[in-house]
Amino acid sequence: MKHLLIPALLAAAWAPAAQAAGSLDKIQNIVVIYGENRSFDNLYGLFPGANGIGRAFVEQSYLQTDMNGKVLPQLPPTWDKPGVANKDIPQGLPNMPFSIDAPPINQPLNKATNDLVHRFYQNQMQINGGKNDRFAAISDAGGLSMGHYDGSSLPMWKIAQEYTLADNFFMGAFGGSFLNHMWLACACTPVFKDAPDSMRAKLDANGNLLTKAGSPTDPLTGAPQYQDGAVTPDGYGVNTLQPTYQPSGIPPANNPALADSSKHPLPPQTQTSIGDTLSEKKVSWKWYAGGWNQALNDRSQIYGGKINFQPHHQPFNYFSRFAPGTPDRAEHLKDGQEFFDDIAKGHLPQVAFYKPQGELNEHPGYTDVMSGDAHIAALVRKLQASPQWKHMLIVVTYDENGGFWDHVAPPKGERWGPGNRIPAIIISPYAKKGYVDNTPYDTTSILKLITRRFKLAPLPGVRASAGDLTAALQD
Repeated sequence: MKHLLIPALLAAAWAPAAQAAGSLDKIQNIVVIYGENRSFDNLYGLFPGANGIGRAFVEQSYLQTDMNGKVLPQLPPTWDKPGVANKDIPQGLPNMPFSIDAPPINQPLNKATNDLVHRFYQNQMQINGGKNDRFAAISDAGGLSMGHYDGSSLPMWKIAQEYTLADNFFMGAFGGSFLNHMWLACACTPVFKDAPDSMRAKLDANGNLLTKAGSPTDPLTGAPQYQDGAVTPDGYGVNTLQPTYQPSGIPPANNPALADSSKHPLPPQTQTSIGDTLSEKKVSWKWYAGGWNQALNDRSQIYGGKINFQPHHQPFNYFSRFAPGTPDRAEHLKDGQEFFDDIAKGHLPQVAFYKPQGELNEHPGYTDVMSGDAHIAALVRKLQASPQWKHMLIVVTYDENGGFWDHVAPPKGERWGPGNRIPAIIISPYAKKGYVDNTPYDTTSILKLITRRFKLAPLPGVRASAGDLTAALQD
């Protein structure tokens, strides 16, 4: 079957498979580890038995076009900045996926590449109705968007071979990290009705971004420049916004616990989150963030310093329930070191989320793949040695695709997503061993799993059509 966004085919493909949940009641601890910015094909496109890059070559579904639908004669250069090509990646690469870590490029997994645009409207324009054929034309990194790795040397690849790799798992929302962290927390898009006009995207009649005056029109000569913004015209936050509560990318003005309100942080949100539904049922849970305490105590570590702490990766810090000084904040928002300590002591809560700090999260631009992958794999091994392991389920996945191409069309959803395919690995004594799970999932499947296991009230944004990960469990 060709992976195109054809409604009749997608209706069938996106219907959840029959789910074997005989082991679910035995799970007492669910751990979610949330990496950064990798499409499935970028890391696992060569994984044996998975729907990988080879399928794209059979179907010839990889060809990239310009904005008029004309097939490009070659990939655009990898842009370092507007009009300036990267010297380490050759120009004139053929119009097809290429190996970043093989000749003629030979950039290993422990070397960071350029960052790539991964924003709400650009992502939809790259997907182009399911063709996935405008990644190179729209990316501010040009042809790099078509790059992938041989991930077989990665420690997490080996863990995926031991347990279950989901090869039909999609990011919850279009675009970047901010919105996809919110979708992990609440399956919702934040509201910013009073955002100034300067923060709102400017769209044409088709809902696509308007270009700036003088924007390049040929992808081979430069990346397009758009009249983009963090907020939709009708007041929803879809690209990176800073929290009102510290740690924030906006320094305080008077109150050291708050961002300067004149710089327009996102107002505290009040939508129902998975934290609310867990607390309502008295199910213990924590969000552990690498570098949390350091970022609170030293602003130089926010978007910089050794740990490169990313405030927009901390979704619960955007909600009024977790305001500074509240009991819920003290109980649920924790530093990453406490995660390591709780693993060793066997004191993890029933639901644990872990967010690696910037240097260890695999995000292109400011870190490499191998450092974060090795960090996550080491944590998995520590979890396996924990007293709680025998009744544990771990989900290792990524927030979004990071602007990297993937050959599988996202399922037809709604205004917010789902976006492109990303890796997800299900690890548990009860997970199927050496298994590739083709069940359709997205980020909200994690919420669905937690909700089902602990009999929570369902969150309204969780997609009914997506599976709940129980197909990865043994009968």
